[in-house]
Amino acid sequence: MNKPLRRVAVFCGLLVLALLIRVNYVQFVTGDELANDKHNRRVSINQFAQPRGDIVVGDKSLTGSVETPGSDFKYKATFKDGPMWAPVTGYASQAYQTSFLEGVYDKFLTGNDDRLFFNRTIDMLTGKEKQGGKVITTLNAKAQLAAFTGLGNKKGAVAALDPRTGAILALASTPSYDPSSIAGTSKKTDEKNWLALQKANNPDDPMLNRALRQVYPPGSTFKVVTAAAALENGLYTDVDAETRSPLPYKLPQSSRNLENEGDLPCKNASLRVALKVSCNTVFGRIGQDLGKDKMREEAEKFGFNKEILTPVRADASVYSKNMDEPSNVLSAIGQYNTAATPLQMAMVAAAIANDGKLMQPYMVDKLQAPNLNVIEQTKPETYSQPVSAANAQKLQQMMETVVKEGTGTNAQIDGVTVGGKTGTAQNGVGNSKNPYAWFISYAKTADGSPVAVAVVVEDSDASRGDISGGGLAAPIAKKVMEAVLNK
Repeated sequence: MNKPLRRVAVFCGLLVLALLIRVNYVQFVTGDELANDKHNRRVSINQFAQPRGDIVVGDKSLTGSVETPGSDFKYKATFKDGPMWAPVTGYASQAYQTSFLEGVYDKFLTGNDDRLFFNRTIDMLTGKEKQGGKVITTLNAKAQLAAFTGLGNKKGAVAALDPRTGAILALASTPSYDPSSIAGTSKKTDEKNWLALQKANNPDDPMLNRALRQVYPPGSTFKVVTAAAALENGLYTDVDAETRSPLPYKLPQSSRNLENEGDLPCKNASLRVALKVSCNTVFGRIGQDLGKDKMREEAEKFGFNKEILTPVRADASVYSKNMDEPSNVLSAIGQYNTAATPLQMAMVAAAIANDGKLMQPYMVDKLQAPNLNVIEQTKPETYSQPVSAANAQKLQQMMETVVKEGTGTNAQIDGVTVGGKTGTAQNGVGNSKNPYAWFISYAKTADGSPVAVAVVVEDSDASRGDISGGGLAAPIAKKVMEAVLNK
């Protein structure tokens, strides 16, 4: 071979080698990145190339699919009772991707999950259309309806759990939206609806999942955590013995007194009485006596300062690490920087109801293949043990007194033992805005406690004097508990 021809051959060989290297690099190094790139339209087309699998509550599907003629997206998602279930399902949009369960299990619902490889192979061999799997939830339809209708036109949220397992029974948020409105009716309509739902254009922020993604000052409901810290650290052992709680009680490093809401019997009040009438001074003093580190440690045992995966992510609730003494006192009564999601406060009630054992919250019972085989089954897991069984039972006595004869009487259910705690949390600089109304509770039967509930109401329309946890939130919690109990 002459020299020029050899050079051409070598050059062509190098080009082929470079091409092979590039192809392998694209396929094996950047393949996943390109396949999941939001600008890769083929990803979205494939996502809606066949009917999506359903998200199921009980024996009924919350979601479905219908064909969209005249579009390169063959199908679009549909949602039954969309506004009620949006905090659970999220949305599946041809234009705006997915969220919540629709997002977490997108590959499973579209049939692209590796665990459905066998099903895809059988479908391909038999000529069937590829099918998505089903997501079977733990939600209780009656409890969800009670929560959603109970909130009505109020702004707020409800979270309900089975304390024995951690299964989420209800997850409601209002105001809400219909995921069908952005699922793929038309590009023009979807865009218009999407923009109308954004916080910048709608101050009610209907797409915000208030049960999981909004933290509020928990107010007096947090006094249950403070009482748990007092018992667990041996500050007090008898819930009916006097505490060391002066009245008036001057905040440390301050000339200002911590006030109670009215003329209450709070001087040296027992833990039971202090929770029943909601004494700020008693629980504030406990916060001072224990100090910020012990208070934070107890709060973290209940789940504070850590995101919770249900598997949908819930924002971390907050008990601050760096505070001075007065701030820690205010934090101990659920104010200052203390903030919690409704799910977090349902976890507090659930742990106490379950004799001190906190179970990991979860909302998916199992994943089911198109042929009905169970691909994945959730097994209840212990999250932590915030309080001993003995101390949990003392806290139950206190919370049950709140409902029997304290601020939570609106949650009483005939023939059922109910424990609870009200809260009216300050809102705005200098408490300038209407407060938040809270109620956390559980119902107890001979077989244990099947339900724990947290309710928060941001009611900007009610007159300030009419806003209270016992007045606004407790009746909603009662309806949810009754729904679970089939009362």
